[in-house]
Amino acid sequence: MHQNNIQHHTSNTQQKKLNIYFTTGIPQLEDTAEIIKLIQDSGADMMEIGMPYSDPVADGPVIQKAHELALNNGMTISTLLCQLRFIKNEIKIPIILMGYINPVLSFGFENFCKECSESGVSGLIIPDLPPVEFEKNYKQILKKHNLNFTFLVTPETSDERILYLDSLSSGFLYAVSSSSTTGNENAVLKNEDYLSRLASLPLKNPVMIGFGIKSKEDFENVTQKADGGIIGTAFVNILLNDKDWRIKAIDFINSIKN
Repeated sequence: MHQNNIQHHTSNTQQKKLNIYFTTGIPQLEDTAEIIKLIQDSGADMMEIGMPYSDPVADGPVIQKAHELALNNGMTISTLLCQLRFIKNEIKIPIILMGYINPVLSFGFENFCKECSESGVSGLIIPDLPPVEFEKNYKQILKKHNLNFTFLVTPETSDERILYLDSLSSGFLYAVSSSSTTGNENAVLKNEDYLSRLASLPLKNPVMIGFGIKSKEDFENVTQKADGGIIGTAFVNILLNDKDWRIKAIDFINSIKN
């Protein structure tokens, strides 16, 4: 049984979960396994691996650039699953794959879920899969292959819809801090009303806040009223722009966790 559950609404900062996102296939095609181990060894609680796509609409310029580089490097879903299978016995923290629905459908949804499960993946995030579609066509397939599925909510999402998306999600609920793209400088990190509203709802899943966390201070701010935070753009930036990315990436995760 893949474990992807997070202890709910903990008050102690030490127990807040850190989820690190990176796009697979960067800086080089073969770096994925090393980055996964580095994230685990640096003390992150879970990780999200982005599957590159030619039109990543929900992502900001940094992650778009990462998608482009990964595709140029020749990264595919098959290659990623192969890399994951190779190291699955060494990985003890949950791995969640994040991507867009078209490449998954091209691969074959059921086949994709089966291979994810066999490769040690805990769950999926597919932002452009409509909840109604999910419920009708895909929910049972995920259940069959023991995979969690996470939906995204924004400050614009009504309470009623948040509860609906929470009821469909497993693992955690992904709260983005605004309905802008990832890595947006203007994403309001400390959106008090929104975070209070989420904290007051009777949700079954822990809440992880994503989009715009760059430092320990940001992480502590957003997790005051949530169960954890997701860092993507700031981490991907290191992989894209730093030739000493191994050292910088470890230092970065350590700076958030400790």
